[in-house]
Amino acid sequence: MRKFLLLTLMLSLLAVACEKREFHVVLETTKGNIELKLYNATPLHRDNFVKLVKEGAYDSLLFHRVIRDFMIQGGDPDSKNAAPGVFLGDGDKPYTVPAEFRLEEGIFHRRGVLAAAREGDDVNPEQRSSAMQFYIVWGKIFDDAGLDNIQKRLDDRTGGRVKLTPEMREVYKTVGGTPHLDGQYTVFGEVVSGLDVVDAIQQVPTDGNDRPLDNVCIIRARLR
Repeated sequence: MRKFLLLTLMLSLLAVACEKREFHVVLETTKGNIELKLYNATPLHRDNFVKLVKEGAYDSLLFHRVIRDFMIQGGDPDSKNAAPGVFLGDGDKPYTVPAEFRLEEGIFHRRGVLAAAREGDDVNPEQRSSAMQFYIVWGKIFDDAGLDNIQKRLDDRTGGRVKLTPEMREVYKTVGGTPHLDGQYTVFGEVVSGLDVVDAIQQVPTDGNDRPLDNVCIIRARLR
């Protein structure tokens, strides 16, 4: 009995230790390296991203959708070796990840966060995330009037469920981001180094489908 209790205690402590571990992923890109910290508050997205990185799923993929002053998006498996000018964005794994919104824990769409792309509400009312596709927020800096307008849009879209707190508003007025996405797309990490690389990517020229004219490639993704 004592051996059983000791084993149970050891397993419990191991589980707690794993939850407290910080996972960092480095995206080695043709524009430079971006280091991401994954949030333990979103374990389903964290574990899925780590699994894909270990499998090499992101190696040689493109940032296939780039919108200046908004975000950079990657993770479409069809982008590997894609011919120039081909429309991208429909590729994925055959599963989705349940939404993990954590606004109450201060996790929202400020500049530099990592979030999961997803299908629209009309075909995805549970707002489940893409298995592979992700985006890194750039966004812009807002004033109070702009945030008031965003709040009205959020009220319409979420039935009043999502409210921009004074703390969030201050970040959006000083750091910037994309507040209109809050409470609708899962944020599950943040850039800890290489934000200048994100800035460089979000400024590249793109075609009518927001694909960079010159490929921006994730050479390799690895755990640090």
